Amino acid sequence: MPIITIYRGAFTAGEEIANGVAEALGYRCVSREVLIEASRSYGISEAKLNEVIEKDPHWWERWLQNMRPYRVALQAAMSEVAQGGNIVYHGHIGHELLPGIRHVLKVMLMAPLEFRIKQVQSQQGLDEAKARRYIDRVDEARTRRLVALFGTDWRDITRYDLALNVAQLGIEDATRVIVEAARLERYQPTAASEQDFEDLSLASRVQVALVKSSRFRNLGITVRAEKGKAHVSGVFAHSVPEEEIVQLIKGVPGVSTVVTDFTFLPVDLGEGYY
Repeated sequence: MPIITIYRGAFTAGEEIANGVAEALGYRCVSREVLIEASRSYGISEAKLNEVIEKDPHWWERWLQNMRPYRVALQAAMSEVAQGGNIVYHGHIGHELLPGIRHVLKVMLMAPLEFRIKQVQSQQGLDEAKARRYIDRVDEARTRRLVALFGTDWRDITRYDLALNVAQLGIEDATRVIVEAARLERYQPTAASEQDFEDLSLASRVQVALVKSSRFRNLGITVRAEKGKAHVSGVFAHSVPEEEIVQLIKGVPGVSTVVTDFTFLPVDLGEGYY
């Protein structure tokens, strides 16, 4: 059965729908478990992850702070949690954490602004103007957060397989539509898609190992995995300890072979040097 990720737009009953889908399919419903796994297994502070995911990143923080360790840890944790499938993830970043995997059903829940305003008014006791401003702030914060972490916009409808208007369908029918979509042949795992998932998981674990190393975390090494073989590449302005990098990667569970493709830029000695 597929892995289901649900982007629950602010005030669209996302958690309730995710729980309903999980119950109907006999799946596990997860959200912040991914963050917990990331903080425990990969040495990233849970408090810092909470800050990165939940708080509004100001523009200067996005420029000054390297988001790669958090993105890498979240992807590795998501791969671990989704191992074997049968999960429904609801949250703001799940649809970006398993790219290129055919048996992931990515769902976006949406609703007209007027519907969302009424929800906020009901839940928080705000007047219409304040509820509108609140929703605008939440949407803008999420936009900046996804751009900071992945360079993507959550409002890009092409990033999802299924987009549902909760105001039109209601919770029960939206749940039913997702359940039926999850049963389509298109989203059932195949040998090829499961291998893609394993390759992504292994590449994520290798990236975590590099990020956890104080010597190598800032080298900008690109990682691709294929059936136990880790392909690592990069362009550097100076030499790097290639053998040490290879030995580190070989210590990652699941890695059988390491193939390097490092390029070193020539040093410019200036005009007139012979």
